[in-house]
Amino acid sequence: MQHDGQSDALMAFYREGGADDAGRRWEEIVAWPDERLEAMHDFIQWLFPLPERSGANPWAPTLSAATIAAFHASPEMRQRLRESFLRMLRFYGLEWASDGQVRRAEYFAATADNWLWPENHNYLRLTRILRSLALLGLERESAALFRALSGIRRDFPGRITPRTFTFWSEAAAAIP
Repeated sequence: MQHDGQSDALMAFYREGGADDAGRRWEEIVAWPDERLEAMHDFIQWLFPLPERSGANPWAPTLSAATIAAFHASPEMRQRLRESFLRMLRFYGLEWASDGQVRRAEYFAATADNWLWPENHNYLRLTRILRSLALLGLERESAALFRALSGIRRDFPGRITPRTFTFWSEAAAAIP
């Protein structure tokens, strides 16, 4: 299968220990403490790529049909994507339950203070995560995250705007 340079860079990042545009490897990023994940704005595009170029990191690769197909064909790449998802769940005070649902972790209240307020940049990250998971073969995880976010919206009225929730709904419904 022929790939362009961006696809090759993304697949090397996810498959072979290649570096992102800032020279960081996947293993390093998923090991960052929450404070660093919050402060950095140019990693999420590598962990959860989309077909569109990012304004926050225009050097990050975008998804092509070939890259999407490669993720669907590679259990290893999907597993790393899933591990990226699990890391970000912890960042948001959420966890993957044994029944395939995303639940609030015991420490949810402490982490929610950092991200659960209107117009927070993490809402854009969550939109990206939902859509990337759905596009790259982790539809179940995307749907579970969306259900958890729906419950959070219900339980914390006024913190998630209707506009944000619409973006999340559309992102979770993304199909390749």
